[in-house]
Amino acid sequence: MEEPLTDELLAELLDAPSPDAFASGHRITERDLPSYLQQLLDEKGLARADVVRDAGLNSTYGYEIFVGRKHAARDYILRIAFALHATLKETNRLLQAAGHNELYCKTRRDAIIIFCIDKGYTLMHTDEELYRFGENTIGARG
Repeated sequence: MEEPLTDELLAELLDAPSPDAFASGHRITERDLPSYLQQLLDEKGLARADVVRDAGLNSTYGYEIFVGRKHAARDYILRIAFALHATLKETNRLLQAAGHNELYCKTRRDAIIIFCIDKGYTLMHTDEELYRFGENTIGARG
């Protein structure tokens, strides 16, 4: 499902008679992590079990994140994003939905992660880059 461009929505919001009229016309709600995760799984044709495994998560804990029973730390959401092969936009939406800050290019660690996502690096390759720069890695710490 294609979402409208943010600039287009902003223009409509500013032209609307009230925030309620805009929100009801566009079904604007808080992004729910479980439903967004399911949307990404469906769009990418991936199985939850495979994503949880590729993210290096315990299957029970991963399931609880996917159904909304557990609040995952930011790095766990990033691990899931890499396992989903998420774009930068999708990764930031996942972080927002999980109640975390988006990746921020003025933060050195986040800048490295942004670069790696943009270049299509795997989680392992991203961790190697983070380690090379002396930053905390994202992946499982064995």
